Parts: sequence; C-alpha cells; structure tokens
Amino acid sequence: MLVCSVYDFYPKQIRVKWTRDGQEVTSDVTSTDELADGDWYYQIHSHLEYTPRSGEKISCMVEHASLREPLITDWDPSMPESDRNKILIGASGLILGLVVFLAGFLYYSGSQPVGPAPLGGNQGGVLSGSPL
Repeated sequence: MLVCSVYDFYPKQIRVKWTRDGQEVTSDVTSTDELADGDWYYQIHSHLEYTPRSGEKISCMVEHASLREPLITDWDPSMPESDRNKILIGASGLILGLVVFLAGFLYYSGSQPVGPAPLGGNQGGVLSGSPL
C-alpha cells in the first residue's frame, strides 16, 4: 500500500489523486477527509492498494489553491543506500548474536555432567549434622 500525505495546507479545499503512467487511478484508492490540525491548517492522507509492475510510474498529484501548478511526487521503489546499510548492519548483528548464543549454549551444555548426581555429601543444599 502506498500512502500520500499532505500536511499544513489552508484553505481546506484540496484534491489528491494517484496516477499510473500519467493516467488517473480511481480504483483501490481511499482517502481520509481533510483533518484539522488545530492551528488553522489541515492534513489529508490518500492510500493506494498497489501491486508493483515492472516499468510502471506511480505518482501522487496534489492540486491546491496555494500551488501555482499541481505538485507531483513520483514513487521511487529503489531503497536508499542508508536503508540498505541499516539492513546489512542489523542482519550482521543478528548473525553474530546467533553465533555467540550457539557457542555459549554448546559450551555450557558440554560442561554439565550427564546423569544423576553422585550419592553422599551435601545433597540439594541441605546440611546434615546435629543442632547446636
């Protein structure tokens, strides 16, 4: 789902529409009403249910009295390099954490004796002897 949000506009009348390859899209589009911000300005959000197709150009177009011409924002499906780096760092940290966890698990599970505890001596933290 794509979202086109428009903030801080006045007057209230505005038109937000989606285009696919320059043609207006009307199906699978939902929009909120103009929402008052409480400071004389408004905001609106428009949603487009979208299944990406190769070579398509999807745009959000805003028409408002404060604009000389419609404001058109194209959707760019490519991921910014900073986001790619965050994903790589996160994945590397996850893998390192799993390796450390597995190494610790193997170390501690290998150092524990297998089977019942030997008889005699101090059992289960209970001391034996006569009271004072």
